[in-house]
Amino acid sequence: MEHTEAAADLAQLLRAGPFHLALRAALTARGLPLQRVQHHLAHRGIRVGVTSLCYWQQGARRPQRPESLKAVRALEELLELPRGSLIRLLDGAADTGGAGERGEAARPAARAYRSLVETSGVVERLIADLGLPADGGLHTVGHHERVRIGSGRQLVARDSLHVVRAHRDGVDRYVAIHHGDPGCAPDRVVVRAGDNCRTGRVRWHRETGVVVAELLFDARLRAGDTYVFGYGFEDGTGGQSAEYVRGFSFAGGQYVLQVGFHEEALPVRCRRFAQASAGAPRGTRGDLTLSGRHRTVHFVEQGVRPGLLGIDWDWD
Repeated sequence: MEHTEAAADLAQLLRAGPFHLALRAALTARGLPLQRVQHHLAHRGIRVGVTSLCYWQQGARRPQRPESLKAVRALEELLELPRGSLIRLLDGAADTGGAGERGEAARPAARAYRSLVETSGVVERLIADLGLPADGGLHTVGHHERVRIGSGRQLVARDSLHVVRAHRDGVDRYVAIHHGDPGCAPDRVVVRAGDNCRTGRVRWHRETGVVVAELLFDARLRAGDTYVFGYGFEDGTGGQSAEYVRGFSFAGGQYVLQVGFHEEALPVRCRRFAQASAGAPRGTRGDLTLSGRHRTVHFVEQGVRPGLLGIDWDWD
């Protein structure tokens, strides 16, 4: 069962870290939005902002001050974790991807690290605005994503074929997230519902170029049910694109990313990469060769782990 695998992943993260992934997995397991976590902590007399909680689970900051450490201990109780399981991950060097509460972590090769952190906070707020839990009740079995880059070197569109399995009863929707390139006009991005779903509520944030779309299923799932659906985003409003990145909050199934380029705008080099968190260095890099009449590159990840996967490219 997928929920058993998720529990095993959480147990492993609590043993070995890093702190931010263990905290994120615990929040996902409980299905608590950060606003509710902040509310529960406030009732215990502990004042921690939603932004701080978001930074902690993204690896952008490490709790260090006495009040922050008090909050971590309270989180262990709130999230029904073994006593000391989160605190001890802050004692050593297990959490290498983040920074102190006042510091800033290293920037990745392309998109600014600060923009990724700001985006994650915006996504949390937009999902909370929809009244949905952080854990949507679904695990990914397989995800095939196709990205199209236009003649102006901009991200024109992306399409997804998604296979999921419900880990609780009553799941009837999925929240899709689009992060446009700098200059994106999110109010002009079009959401397309494909097979077995229809578009529900859509929210967007102009400063970060984030669009959050609710996709409503044609059926209500029971725990253990699988479901196949398709969706896409029509963009073309942003500036020059140099990468496509997909973030994963917890372990999943197979992920296939395919990027296609217009014949009048071909890159000189393409690479795949993996990243443990937004602030960590990019590793597992490998060159990709353009192939086929559609001039595409792709990679296949058989067993997704928490972190980021993507493809970047050089124009000149």
